[in-house]
Amino acid sequence: MIVEHNVPLQAHNSFGIVAKARELVRVRGDADVQALLADGEHAQTPKFVLGGGSNIVLTGDVKPLVLKVEIPGIRVVEDGPRATVIEAGAGVNWHDFVTWTLDHDFPGLENLALIPGSVGASPVQNVGAYGVEVQDRFESLDAIDLATGDVFTLGPAQCAFDYRDSVFKHTPAKPGDMGLCGRALILRVRFRLPKPWRPVLGYMDLARRRAESGVQDPTARQVYDWVCAIRASKLPDPRVLGNAGSFFKNPTVTPEQCHDIIAREPNIVHYPMPDGTVKLAAGWLIDACGWKGKSVGKAGVYEKQALVLVNRGGATGGEVVTLARAIQTSVYERFGIRLEPEPVVV
Repeated sequence: MIVEHNVPLQAHNSFGIVAKARELVRVRGDADVQALLADGEHAQTPKFVLGGGSNIVLTGDVKPLVLKVEIPGIRVVEDGPRATVIEAGAGVNWHDFVTWTLDHDFPGLENLALIPGSVGASPVQNVGAYGVEVQDRFESLDAIDLATGDVFTLGPAQCAFDYRDSVFKHTPAKPGDMGLCGRALILRVRFRLPKPWRPVLGYMDLARRRAESGVQDPTARQVYDWVCAIRASKLPDPRVLGNAGSFFKNPTVTPEQCHDIIAREPNIVHYPMPDGTVKLAAGWLIDACGWKGKSVGKAGVYEKQALVLVNRGGATGGEVVTLARAIQTSVYERFGIRLEPEPVVV
């Protein structure tokens, strides 16, 4: 185990914000964490787990000890008649993992292509796109207790998945609560890809692509290509223009609230949900408030998609947070809806 000092983090957060880790340890396996916890100097030190850095806003140098997750490896755990179970190390790039599954003829994750971040971060955020969420393909994961060094396994119910949410985003309110924020580091994640494979094409963008192509029964690779093309046309590449993807969650409202808003804003984009609530498009709400293309300092709202905040070059985390709060205020004042950010502010 090597503790690095004053490590630049600009390349390790997708916003490209300049910051440093005062101390950083690269975690490539269980033993690295256990060695750290056995080290008297660092055992009780506050810790911050850093995966792909695609869901954070750094507002300054990181004071806690940074655990940079770099655990590699992909393997097939089970390939049965009803499903294939595949395990990936938490440090594996998410899009590379999705691509690997298709290259090896294991479809099921194609709707989640081109989402930035790492495999280990995917269940934390319960990432989703185009009608599929991680919880729909999740089998189990291994994590390590950052206090004891014990490795444990969680199934779907124990992860408490919700819309862009999981047990890993919550701090326990009282002893005995299951919140694991700051208490655990994900080591490996396993995904169950069902057989026979069936495409998920319910989203309008995918339906449009199918109609335009004339392909009524697309392969998983075709769906993957469509998703990549759609995302590339709407979302900036973090390697070119720093961003954290969709910055705000799509809010849900009651049918009565939705009817009230439609009476004032007939063109609002909304989607009925299975539980009877209605999901509103946060990007539409932000655009309606006139934010698309505007900036606060070097932080701005992407010209092609109002849901994405970008670093126009040299933006600070404070500028990103200020912009986000100004957007939240505008949307609340006009629609009475509070937008909830997806990224974690550090």
